Amino acid sequence: MTVSSTVAVIGGGPAGLMAAEVLSASGAQVHVYDAMPSVGRKFLLAGRGGLNLTHSEPFDVFVTRFGERRAQLEPLLAAFGPQQAREWAAGLGIETFVGTSGRVFPTDMKAAPLLRAWLHRLRAAGVQFHMRHRWVGDGAFDANALRFTTPAGEVTAKADAVVLALGGASWARLGSDGAWAPWLQAQGVAVAPLLPANCGFDGAGWSEHFSSRFAGQPFKSVAIAFTDSQGRDFARKGEFVVTATGIEGSLVYAASALLRDEIAANGSATLLLDLLPDRSAEQVLAAVKHPRGARSLSSHLKSRLGIEGIKAGVLHEALSKEAMQDPAQLAATIKAVPLKLVATRPVDEAISTAGGVRFDALDPALMATALPGVFAAGEMLDWEAPTGGYLLTAAMASGAAAARGAIQRLGL
Repeated sequence: MTVSSTVAVIGGGPAGLMAAEVLSASGAQVHVYDAMPSVGRKFLLAGRGGLNLTHSEPFDVFVTRFGERRAQLEPLLAAFGPQQAREWAAGLGIETFVGTSGRVFPTDMKAAPLLRAWLHRLRAAGVQFHMRHRWVGDGAFDANALRFTTPAGEVTAKADAVVLALGGASWARLGSDGAWAPWLQAQGVAVAPLLPANCGFDGAGWSEHFSSRFAGQPFKSVAIAFTDSQGRDFARKGEFVVTATGIEGSLVYAASALLRDEIAANGSATLLLDLLPDRSAEQVLAAVKHPRGARSLSSHLKSRLGIEGIKAGVLHEALSKEAMQDPAQLAATIKAVPLKLVATRPVDEAISTAGGVRFDALDPALMATALPGVFAAGEMLDWEAPTGGYLLTAAMASGAAAARGAIQRLGL
């Protein structure tokens, strides 16, 4: 092919934009299509509390965060991993720093300056953007007649290769609604069900009193432990938030894949909440048994163990009045409050999506074997990862990999 080969990138998130960058550098004419009025909307939302670009941990640890998909993602991350992400940002004039948790952020914490610089560079490289163009893939796939709905009506476009970077099914209002899944399945591309990842859960069984008083408040300096029916376990300290119907927040998200799969397999998952992870069971029992004289139990727990507010409240949720007066039972529950979960929150509320285009439906260059010349990248692929910069780095790495696949196919 000549340098005038045209590639359509459908989806303007991090994966699509990275694909456009790599493709334009090869001399391809790149057209980015997105259903929204502007690109990078979820990227900007992710940056509201500080854009977590990547993670600083050693590469051999970093790749373990992708669990069962490590084998598929490691080659992509070897080409564009945490160090390359930081160097890429620096090339856009955005310096980064490592936070106390090892997470990597821009020095000003913001996503918008990085996105502006990125788009400026892409436009300068000749990348053309077509906003409010929603791809319609419900018919036979034809790269010479890609269909898009626009405010002005339906239009078609042609391309020598196509990179699909359509996102998962969370935060549909920002553009990723998962509508593509049945379309690709109809073309013979295997797609694993789209499921919530890094999500909250319902079913902790809060009373109306507890829910009305503590919904929205955090459990701080706690730990959760969970072992699924296959013997896989999770145990970590951190914090999370009570909702009206259950729980959410960083510590819950970290365990969400195990919890979600256990609920799917067995109808529920019960995790154990340790209210005092820095104290041993023996220390807690000794404090509970300590003579309290005329003091109430609540005053005793507050003064001896610092248990009050939401932590005291959840003990009353778990134990009867009689059980609260049993030192052994109370102490054991302080170290292991059972929280039964019965459902994930809806996928649209989740931070990210599990499931997607299966890797066995793609060749090593991320081309769909059922649709030659069509490549897939980003969150629409069948992988998941915890928060911490892993999602963004892998999305960008897969976008670069899909672009390299298209370049190789087109002979650029």
